[in-house]
Amino acid sequence: MTAQEIREQFLTFFKEKEHAFIASSPIVVKDDPTLMFINAGMNQFKDWFLGNGTPSSIRVCNSQKCLRVSGKHNDLEEVGVDTYHHTLFEMLGNWSFGDYFKEEAIAWAWEFLTEVCKIDKDILYVTVFEGAEEDGLKLDSEAYNFWKQHVAEDRILMGNKKDNFWEMGKTGPCGPCSEIHVDIRSAEEKAKISGDQLVNQDHPQVVEVWNLVFMEFNRMASGELQKLPAQHVDTGMGFERLAMVLQGKTSNYDTDVFMPIINKLESLSGIKYGTKEETDIALRVVADHVRAVSFAIADGQMPSNTGAGYVIRRILRRAIRYGYSKLNKNEAFIYSLVDVLADQMGAFFPEIIAQKALIQKVIQEEENSFLNTLAKGIDRYNNYVKTLSGSTIDGKFAFELFDTYGFPIDLSQLLARESNLSINMEEFQAELQQQKARSRAATVIDAGDWTVLKQGEGVFVGYDTLETETTVLRHRKVTAKDKTWHQLELEETPFYPEGGGQVGDVGVLVFGEEKVSVADTKKENGVILHFLKKLPANINGNIKAVVSGEKRKASAANHSATHLMHKALRDVLGNHVEQKGSLVNSNYLRFDFSHFQKVSKEELKKVAEIVNENISQNHSLKENREAKIEEAKAQGAMALFGEKYGDKVRVIQFGESVELCGGIHVNSTAQIGKFIITSESAVASGVRRIEAITYEKADELINQEFEILADVREQLKNPKDLKKQVASLLEQNSNLQKELDLLQKEKSKGLKKELLTKITEVNGVNFLAQKIDLGSADTIKDLAFQMKGEVNNLFLVLGAEVKGKPNLTVVISEELANDKNWNAGKIIRDLAKEIQGGGGGQAFFATAGGNNLAGLENALEKAKSIVH
Repeated sequence: MTAQEIREQFLTFFKEKEHAFIASSPIVVKDDPTLMFINAGMNQFKDWFLGNGTPSSIRVCNSQKCLRVSGKHNDLEEVGVDTYHHTLFEMLGNWSFGDYFKEEAIAWAWEFLTEVCKIDKDILYVTVFEGAEEDGLKLDSEAYNFWKQHVAEDRILMGNKKDNFWEMGKTGPCGPCSEIHVDIRSAEEKAKISGDQLVNQDHPQVVEVWNLVFMEFNRMASGELQKLPAQHVDTGMGFERLAMVLQGKTSNYDTDVFMPIINKLESLSGIKYGTKEETDIALRVVADHVRAVSFAIADGQMPSNTGAGYVIRRILRRAIRYGYSKLNKNEAFIYSLVDVLADQMGAFFPEIIAQKALIQKVIQEEENSFLNTLAKGIDRYNNYVKTLSGSTIDGKFAFELFDTYGFPIDLSQLLARESNLSINMEEFQAELQQQKARSRAATVIDAGDWTVLKQGEGVFVGYDTLETETTVLRHRKVTAKDKTWHQLELEETPFYPEGGGQVGDVGVLVFGEEKVSVADTKKENGVILHFLKKLPANINGNIKAVVSGEKRKASAANHSATHLMHKALRDVLGNHVEQKGSLVNSNYLRFDFSHFQKVSKEELKKVAEIVNENISQNHSLKENREAKIEEAKAQGAMALFGEKYGDKVRVIQFGESVELCGGIHVNSTAQIGKFIITSESAVASGVRRIEAITYEKADELINQEFEILADVREQLKNPKDLKKQVASLLEQNSNLQKELDLLQKEKSKGLKKELLTKITEVNGVNFLAQKIDLGSADTIKDLAFQMKGEVNNLFLVLGAEVKGKPNLTVVISEELANDKNWNAGKIIRDLAKEIQGGGGGQAFFATAGGNNLAGLENALEKAKSIVH
């Protein structure tokens, strides 16, 4: 049975049990600060479990893309080392929201595995929660008794709180669970030790295949467990592990989920899978990681240096490192695997086909960039080793290679062994743990329990009004990154929560005579949260919620202009243009989009003309808040990859621009005012960024530019042709600069002759430390290299004043640097202390600048002490 058939069989089974199919949500999380990525099948239903929304169906099933790079059994650096953990994986699941509970969940799981999938009952074990005295919880005898109807009692095992009590996080819905484990060892191995002894012991052939979670409690911040109003079922089965069992394999990677990618890798590398453990690990790492990176990009997350983007870059770089160090791939190759991935998974996940060209472009660019970084890292290592005294490499330096250049520690150890050196691993591990501690501290959110003042669900009314009479439903205290906020949920709110690229509204809440500022508004798991620095003295009773009108108007103008620009970009550049990110606030708009080359000035001008033409035509807003998704798409509405849409959507139309959007917009395009593009740049390979302004900011810029233009005209005596006059001045300046450069070169020639006569030999070193009168750093560099080419064993230190600042230059002949183990970069950093500055460079040439001109003489004297 193929993987695709297994997935379809599971979904068909539960559809026949009256479960509605819900498609996988994007793996990039939009409105949950506790998560970067979807890491479990239940994530997209989290607000339903929390009671913050009404389920579209009380029974659902799906196959959810998940991404885990840390957690219970799954540190990124371990993925690929074993055969059953992954970064990206599919979670097959069925859910009940207040409908059926333990009896049906257990019976259906057993029926699917043993009757539909035909898995031998004798290789299955199940676990039930044994209880936890600290929580006042007893053995889950209810689940135990239901299992007894299907399984022999010697195959029902007790599980502790760690393994058999599932919790969403420190707080939130939770409950006991039953795991189903499969033992696929050989008969000989089973004869040696019973499978029940290996359950939850990380044995690669005795693995958990399905987890049935029975949510019936809510964990409070105090640690107390409260009963939920309704009981829910949340199950998750590892698709890759199920494929391993049904296809008779002993490794997830041996199934048709991974083997097509591994086969492609074999042909690219010339290395056969199954011949050597270290190359097998490398092949598994690359096969796993290309899936994670590809789906993340398809869902809108580009590799970057921060947040979720950093995680994706880190995963990709790990794959590149393994290809570089173990598969002899020193050129981009991972991008070529995307074709295979699209063929495998595109039928069920169409986004991987639709975004294939972009995914390949981004991965290839990242590969080329990081391979270049690896090469620089090797140069850094070689230069370090040249200056090393002893045979032990500093652990902090090894960590720098790991952190800055992406070197895995085993690659650094390999380089060290080739040089007959070792690495201080205690120092390396200490630095690594410090980094992990910093990362954890930066993401810790300490949320207190909600204080409930009134039952109900908050309603957003901000499309129609900027202020409303309302009441506080509940509030809590939250601490994150050393800042403390009070979060409020209101019964009705006009405050738009951050979403769709648009920032959250700000304003005030009026509690009688007291006004409290709302600093931000966000949405978390379906709840609109208002951020306050302090609570009012009296939080009960009716209040007035008032949004800042001016900021709202400016944000709305920028958001509507973004829609018009999106349409204009597609008209000018082509239909391949798709939104890849946006930011809309009261000051400007930023729009990232797929395009494979720089947008020309002529194209930008055309885009701006189209947008401004649409503004002048004063198109009225046409809004449908309850459109059916398929009808909206048929109307031509743009649906963005990486966004999760329900059955009902909001459609925004201005003229020919039609998009699905939940944001705030102007009532007619004339309210946007003027649209001005301020910049166009690259974000990543295949992704461009445009920034623009509208409304009052555009008027301000136009007025500023007119003022500058008037000042320039006045300074130039009001010439008839200003453009011609400026061109003439630029030409004059260029000619003068050429004359100045010639004078500097002539001066440098004479100075070189003088300096050559001042060189003295000290202990076999031709040495000179001299202050010179040259005002150009380039001229000084040219002079220094000329002298280096004419004098053997030269150690030259030059001090000068360049543009009013002290400048130091150090040049060392290659042969001298090798003989003396000197490094110009290290020497210059020490000398630069005298001029209150810093610098660096290569082993043979380095420069430094500073702030203390008077310190030049001290620096030169200090240089003399090196050779004397």
